Amino acid sequence: MSDEFSVESVYAELLGRAPENKMEPRLAPLYRAMDVLGEPNKAFPIIHITGTNGKTSTARMIEAGLRAHGLSTGRYTSPHLSKVTERISIDGEPVSDETFVRIWDEIHPYLGIVDKELEAEGQPRLTYFECLTILAFAIFADQPVNVAVMEVGLGGITDATNVGDGQVSVITPISLDHTDLLGDTTEDIAYEKAGIIKPGGFLISAAQPVDAAQVLLEKAREVGVPFRFEGVEFGVESRTVAVGGQVLTIQGLAGRYEDLMLPLHGAHQAENAAVAVAALEAFLGGGEKELDADVLREAFGNVTSPGRLEVVRTAPTIIVDAAHNPDGIRVSAEAIEEAFSFSKLVVVIGILKEKNAEEILRQLKESLGGLAEEFCFTQSNSPRAIPAAQLADLAVDLGFGADNVHIAEKLDDAIEWAVERAEANDDLAGGVLVTGSITVVAEARMLLGKTGA
Repeated sequence: MSDEFSVESVYAELLGRAPENKMEPRLAPLYRAMDVLGEPNKAFPIIHITGTNGKTSTARMIEAGLRAHGLSTGRYTSPHLSKVTERISIDGEPVSDETFVRIWDEIHPYLGIVDKELEAEGQPRLTYFECLTILAFAIFADQPVNVAVMEVGLGGITDATNVGDGQVSVITPISLDHTDLLGDTTEDIAYEKAGIIKPGGFLISAAQPVDAAQVLLEKAREVGVPFRFEGVEFGVESRTVAVGGQVLTIQGLAGRYEDLMLPLHGAHQAENAAVAVAALEAFLGGGEKELDADVLREAFGNVTSPGRLEVVRTAPTIIVDAAHNPDGIRVSAEAIEEAFSFSKLVVVIGILKEKNAEEILRQLKESLGGLAEEFCFTQSNSPRAIPAAQLADLAVDLGFGADNVHIAEKLDDAIEWAVERAEANDDLAGGVLVTGSITVVAEARMLLGKTGA
């Protein structure tokens, strides 16, 4: 049996388990699993990341900084773009198929014990995300890594990753998303996210809406941990657009770092970088020791963030961007206008059913209205995708203009149409943006020959 098939068979088994959105939040089964496995969640220090947007990019920046300082790292992020092993990275690379399968085989009988206990109590077996999270802890303990950067799947307080106690808790910008599960206000959502702030830790937070910041501040005080907020104790001092990214000066907690080349676009990525610097200072020196600027430059110079304003083809330029909520669309639009000099932008978009499609489209029209006139509505292969025609109808209702709206159910047809429209501009300055759900972005990257992530 080949490794490739083995990874696929493990993935198939995981997918056959209960999805997260069909059940009550819980943590007890995770603690039970950690118990039977000998507590892999306590085998290494953790930098724990939650927030609405920017988690994965920030995780990748923190990981790059740790590795540049000579530490071996585990990184757990979601979702994946092309292969499930991308979610569990060792030293910046997806875990090998061999390790993924070997550790799954080792822990499988123990997960069976927990499953049986749950079924006896009339509860669903361990879910897809719970199992993957347990697998990540087991793989990182097996390596063993010096430090793990763990991204929350959803929320914080009852997220499966929260069986780990973060030595540093990082909270990226909070905005409205998953309101059906997390709450209708940024304050409610902040209560969920604040669940990762633990005694003995250190809170590093991006700039937040006032109500959310208050919740995080109170939680940090309640558990007695130091807290540092972007815009108060640290932040982006200056940034200039450069070829392929931007050059930053960041005021950290302990030092000021100049001439940091970051090969990612947008003010939001600069802010993610500032949060990453503060998290590194907190982890490596309690926020009181300056980092080596050359080491930081080397770390940031190599950062990638697949599927986030990623240029996957030129002539015409095709950008893929997993901006899957209104705030994500807004910051991406600002970054595109700043970093690219398109005379015209053709947008290909597909959205999943659990998202607020109306708000996403409204934000898209508002943010890119001057630059993007033509929109192609499509759908990914996900069963959760909103049908393309339904999205197009919604766009027309929102005033997109029937003449500017095109429908292509298949993503390859959508991209082909968008490329033709972008090339119809004689000035060769037309571009294509593929956005909306991560599933659309993942499929677009594969269609355009980008397999690694």
